[in-house]
Amino acid sequence: MTIGVTSASRLRKQWSEAFAPAERTLPGMLLRQAKRIPEAPLVSAGDRTLTYAQACDMAARSAAALRASGIRASERVALICSNRMEFFEIFLGCAWLGAVLVPINVASRGPQLQHILSNCGARLLIIEDAYADNLAMLDASALAVEAIWSIDAGATIRMGGIEAVAMPRTATAIAPAPLRPGDMAMILYTSGTTGPSKGVCCPHGQYFWWAVNTAALLELRGDDVLCTTLPLFHTNALNTFYQAVLIGGMVRFERRFSASGFYAALARHGATVTYLLGAMVPILLSRPVAAEEREHATQVALAPGVPAQFHAAFMQRTGIRLLDGWGSTETNFVLGTTVDRQRPGTMGPVFEGFAARVVDEEDNEVADGSPGELVVRADDPFAFATGYFGAPEKTVEAWRNLWFHTGDRVIREADGYFRFIDRLKDAIRRRGENISSFEVEQVLLSHPSVANAAAFPVRSQLAEDEVMAAVILHPGKTLTAPELIDFCKPRLPYFAVPRYLEFMAELPMTENGKVQKYKLRERGVTAAAWDRQVFEETSKLR
Repeated sequence: MTIGVTSASRLRKQWSEAFAPAERTLPGMLLRQAKRIPEAPLVSAGDRTLTYAQACDMAARSAAALRASGIRASERVALICSNRMEFFEIFLGCAWLGAVLVPINVASRGPQLQHILSNCGARLLIIEDAYADNLAMLDASALAVEAIWSIDAGATIRMGGIEAVAMPRTATAIAPAPLRPGDMAMILYTSGTTGPSKGVCCPHGQYFWWAVNTAALLELRGDDVLCTTLPLFHTNALNTFYQAVLIGGMVRFERRFSASGFYAALARHGATVTYLLGAMVPILLSRPVAAEEREHATQVALAPGVPAQFHAAFMQRTGIRLLDGWGSTETNFVLGTTVDRQRPGTMGPVFEGFAARVVDEEDNEVADGSPGELVVRADDPFAFATGYFGAPEKTVEAWRNLWFHTGDRVIREADGYFRFIDRLKDAIRRRGENISSFEVEQVLLSHPSVANAAAFPVRSQLAEDEVMAAVILHPGKTLTAPELIDFCKPRLPYFAVPRYLEFMAELPMTENGKVQKYKLRERGVTAAAWDRQVFEETSKLR
C-alpha cells in the first residue's frame, strides 16, 4: 500500500471515473467486474466461495425465485440471517430484482422486531432457523408478512397462522432490473435515541460512495484480501463487501468475532485488511501476548472509535495499524484521513467530497474549539441516505437546513481535525451496537410491577458503554433484580439487557416531568446498584 493523502485522493478519482453513474448500483458494479475478472474469487463465508461470475449467476437466480414468489421492484424483503452465504443469496437477489432488502439484527425480538416489521411493511420474511424463537412474541395479525422462508428448513417455524416453507431455489436466471443510483437498495434500522428505531433508506449510490471513500482511505488494491467478523446486518460489513467489488478483490466473512480465534482467521485467509470496532481492540489487548499476533499478513484495520491510548500498543504487538474515522448509517466516510496522517483520539479532518460544520442549537456555526453539533453534507449525488422510511417528520428534522444533523457533540480544532465529545441525545453504545434507551425503557415499563424506569449509559472497561437502568416500583409491589432481568431477556436483544439495575424511590426530574438522565449518568454505578455480570459469575460458582 502506498502512503499519503495524495494517494487516497488519486484512488478516489480513479474509482469514481472507472464506474459511470449508471454502473453505481450493485448489479452494475457486479456485471462490470464479472466481465473483467469472471473467475476471480469475490466472497467467502463458511465453506463456500463465490467468483464474480458465480455471484452474478446467484443474483440472477435468486431474483427469479423472489419474483416467482410475488416480490416486485421496490417491495421490501426482511432478512434475519448471520454471516453465511445465504445472506448474499438474498442480498444479491433483491438488488438484481430491484427489491429493497431489510437486514435485521439477529438479536432483535419483542417490541423492537414488531416495530421493524410493521414499519417496513415487508410481505416476505426470510429467517435462519437458529433465530426462530425471535418471532415468539410477535403479533402477526398487525404485520404485512404473508410468507416466511426458512433458510435451513430444519425446524418448524410459525408466526401466527403462517408456517415457514423452505427457501426456494430456481434454475431460471433473469436479467437485472434497470436501476439508477438513487433507487433504494436497503433499509437499515438504527436504534432511535428518543423513540423507536428508524429505518434508514439507503440508495445504491450511497454504498458505491461508501466503497470509494473507504477503499481510498485504506488505500486498497485489487490483490488485497479483506476479512471481517462484523455482522452483515450493519453498515460496516456491507461496506466491506462493496469495497471488495469496487477494487476487484476478495472478502472473507467470519461468522462472528472471536478474540481467541481472531489472528488465526487472519492468517488462514491471507487477509491484508481487517475491520474492528472500538471495544474489540482492548479485548484483544487484554489477552496474553502470543506469537500468532504477528503470524499474519494484515497491515491495516479500519477501527473507528478506538481510544487513543490503544493505537500504539496494538501496532507494537500486532503490526496492524488502526485507521479511525467517522461515518454513520445515514451518511458516509465523512471524516477521516490516511493512517499516516491521522491523530489518534480525533475523528480526523473532512474527507474529499464532503462538508462538515459544528453548529449551535439554531444551526449557526461556532468557532473552532467550541463544542456544538456536527452537521454534514455530501457533494456527490446519493452519497447519503435519502431519509427515514415512513417517517417524513423525522427526515425533515434530521436533514433540516439541507445539512444532516448527526446528534454528535464535537469540537473542530484549529487544524481542521474534529474531536468527539459525546452524544447530544440519549443513545447507548455497547460492543459495537447502538441501543435505544427508549426501547429498553418500554420493556422495563411493561412489567406490571414497574412504575417508572430510565435507561442510561455508564462507562465500561472496554471503551464503550454498559447499560444501566434506574427503576421505580409501584407502591406495594416487590421485584428482584434477577426477576426483572429474566423478564427482559426474551424481549430485548441480548446486548440491550441492562447489566446494572438500581431500584430507587424517585428519579431526578425537570419541572416539566422529564427524567434528568445526565444526573443519573453522573451518579453512575453506586454501591446500591445490582451487577448482573457479578451475579451470573457468582451463580456459576455455587
